[in-house]
Amino acid sequence: MLISFKQLAFLALTTGAATVEAQSTGKTTRYWDCCKGSCGWAGKASVNQPIKSCDKQDNPLADMGAKNGCESGGVAYMCSNQSPWAIDDKLAYGFAAVKLAGGTESSWCCACYKLTFTSGPAQGKSMIVQATNTGGDLGQNHFDIAMPGGGVGLFNACTNQYGAPPNGWGQQYGGISSRSECDAFPEKLKAGCYWRFDWFANSDNPDVTFEKVTCPKAITDKSGCIRNGETPV
Repeated sequence: MLISFKQLAFLALTTGAATVEAQSTGKTTRYWDCCKGSCGWAGKASVNQPIKSCDKQDNPLADMGAKNGCESGGVAYMCSNQSPWAIDDKLAYGFAAVKLAGGTESSWCCACYKLTFTSGPAQGKSMIVQATNTGGDLGQNHFDIAMPGGGVGLFNACTNQYGAPPNGWGQQYGGISSRSECDAFPEKLKAGCYWRFDWFANSDNPDVTFEKVTCPKAITDKSGCIRNGETPV
């Protein structure tokens, strides 16, 4: 049976994205360090442009080479709109630091992956994330999902950008522990903080199956980064 372009587009929209690779198993953690993502530098991958970074006031920077806010004298930070958000009860979109077995930043920067949670309160739900970062402390097939209040981890630009405590909000790894703590967050970060306790049901590093998918336009519109040869859906 022949399927028209419109039917394919509808299928992609209703399922989240078009699958282009087989499923694998992986792990997740969470973080929000306010730093410029590693995929924000030119030359990391074959893309239209690196992911957007923002200044201290959360305005997009035109200079893709601006120094990382995690470094002394740095002026580039993670933009607040790289927070996660719910599409419906079963699907969410967002961004993540990624490390995949057999790959490098050239293969995963700005690529999107559909994660299906297989443990914890979010079990059975799915999330499409775009790879905007990586990390020296990540394992293989590891998605460190960006969510405000998720813990700064190795680096912390949140104190400089937003006046967060010296080790970020809550614990350095893991972040805050209750939804009410989100109430005191900067206004632009509140929705992403609440998301963790609402849609994500405060899941604690759930396991996932994952597959590479075509990025939704709603994601690339925020990051500004599209892999060459890919048309967001």
